[in-house]
Amino acid sequence: MNILVLLAHPQKGSFNHAIANTAVQSLKEAKAQVCFHDLYAEGFDPILPAEEIPREAVLPPIIAQHCEEVSTADGIIIVHPNWWGQPPAILKGWVDRVIRPGVAYEFLDNDSGEGVPRGLLRAKAVLVLNTSNTETQREQEVFGDPLERIWRHCIFDLCGVRNFHRRMFNILVVSSEAQRRVWLDETRQLVTNMMAQIKESQP
Repeated sequence: MNILVLLAHPQKGSFNHAIANTAVQSLKEAKAQVCFHDLYAEGFDPILPAEEIPREAVLPPIIAQHCEEVSTADGIIIVHPNWWGQPPAILKGWVDRVIRPGVAYEFLDNDSGEGVPRGLLRAKAVLVLNTSNTETQREQEVFGDPLERIWRHCIFDLCGVRNFHRRMFNILVVSSEAQRRVWLDETRQLVTNMMAQIKESQP
C-alpha cells in the first residue's frame, strides 16, 4: 500500500508537524509504503509558470516527480492549518502545479474544458487533517466550511476519489497538552480506518 502524505505548515514543531509525524509513524508501523513531503521544509515553489499550463508541457523534474507520486498513491493524507478558510499558499500552489490534466483528471472527447472532467487518480481514500482557531458551529454556519468544499467537492470529487474524510482539530490556540494527545490518538485511529478502507476496496 502506497500512501502520499503532504504537510503544509511553516513553523517547525507546530502541532501540524505532530499530526503529520503521527500519521507517518502509524503508516510505517502498519508496513505501508510512505511518500512524505514537508512542503515548507523542502522549499516547494508554488508559482505556476505559464509554460507549465498546457497538458503536453515538459515539466521540471521535481513537478514530474510529484505528479508521479500523486497518480500512483493508493491513499492521500494532507495536513495543514485553516488560514482564512483556505490552505496555505504553498499547498494551493502544489495543487495548481501537480493536480494537472492527464495526471489527476481529463476531459472527454469533444470536450474543450467546459464540462465535468473524469477523474484519473487511483487513490481509494483521502484524509485531510486541519487545525483551526474557529469554533466548529461558527465555521459551518457563518463561513460554510470552505475547506470541505475545496478539498472534497472542488478537487477530489473531480479527480475521482469519492472516499473522503476530513477532521478539523479546534480550537487549537487554547488547547491543552492533554487535549492534543487525544487528538494525536484520534489521528492514529483515522489513519488506521483509512488503511482498512483502502484494503477493502482492493481486489
